[in-house]
Amino acid sequence: MALIVQKFGGTSVASTDRIKNVAKRVARWKTQGHDIIVVPSAMSGETNRLIALAREISPSPDPRELDVIASTGEQVTIGLLAMAMHEEGLKAKSYTGPQVRVLTDSTFTKARILQIDDERIRKDLAEGNVVVVAGFQGADEDGNITTLGRGGSDTSAVALAAALEADECQIYTDVDGVYTTDPRVVPEARKLDTITFEEMLEMASLGSKVLQIRSVEFAGKYKVKLRVLSSFQDEGEGTLITVEEDKKMEQPIISGIAFNRDEAKLTVLGVPDRPGIAYQILGPVADANIDVDMIIQNVGHDGTTDFSFTVNRAEYAKALELLKEVVSKMGARGVIGDNKTCKVSAVGVGMRSHPGIASKMFGALGAEGINIQMISTSEIKISVVIEEKYLELAVRVLHKAFGLDKGD
Repeated sequence: MALIVQKFGGTSVASTDRIKNVAKRVARWKTQGHDIIVVPSAMSGETNRLIALAREISPSPDPRELDVIASTGEQVTIGLLAMAMHEEGLKAKSYTGPQVRVLTDSTFTKARILQIDDERIRKDLAEGNVVVVAGFQGADEDGNITTLGRGGSDTSAVALAAALEADECQIYTDVDGVYTTDPRVVPEARKLDTITFEEMLEMASLGSKVLQIRSVEFAGKYKVKLRVLSSFQDEGEGTLITVEEDKKMEQPIISGIAFNRDEAKLTVLGVPDRPGIAYQILGPVADANIDVDMIIQNVGHDGTTDFSFTVNRAEYAKALELLKEVVSKMGARGVIGDNKTCKVSAVGVGMRSHPGIASKMFGALGAEGINIQMISTSEIKISVVIEEKYLELAVRVLHKAFGLDKGD
């Protein structure tokens, strides 16, 4: 018998029929003797609907009141799911985050979990109940309802698994696992049986949408075994995300190709080549809450240099206007931008012990006439910025170059 936390996303509970199917799935696990905690999201589209309602009242809703409204979507789901489990003959109890006492900080709309009181849940499990806990929400020390922001239900599930020392946290989504890349771009993409936390963290940060990065960080920190499974298929083991183990020394050099379409590049031309110039450029950008990704400063020539960096495409116009002011103050030659770029990355822990990965990657792209504009590396990833029009070609080429279409 194991203690398992199961998280179901919005598409998995998008209708009463799907909620009934989730109840049937949970019942199968329960009849095998497992203790089950279920963490559902709001029904698909419901949180967006609630936020839109708030914005009909106020264009800039008070964050505290917005959390009061946004948290109700999960409350509906947990009640319906507990009722569906009763219909399956299961004992089940539902709780909101505040009822469980999921303690968070007071950062409304993007709170962080500080502590979870597991006493009530353990008592209910001992009495044979399936415990249904609303994801995405908690309360601060003053009792204010808070929500955890994007990916909050994944984070709730992982946090509960950590607090209760669960054997596994299962994330049910509309895909049956983590793939070597997006199958919609590369039909030959394969589902991975296992992937390390390090690799999954890189994949999530580089554009893979299977898991939210905060939940992967949390799981890695507390060593919670994560498994990604499909809500719509009864068979298959999904993908297990776990710590790197010695027995996996022969694992593939590259585990996956990630990509992000939402990149934009900015270049400040003719920057005075002196100490502190990077801060003069990026300081105002940071003050404007614009996240910077890749950065390149060219070799200085005649006392000046060019300074390039990337931002999310949604922040491009704001960053460009800001840089025009910065440039005029520092005496640089000007600023240019390109919001038609993308980032493609090769990820794999095997990269640490295998030289030549970068040259292989650059050679494969060069053979297709794809120009690399920027490069960034870490121990287990190589990322390049290229023109957006070449994105799908680049992903297919790299997927094939590293043998990801062939399997073991």
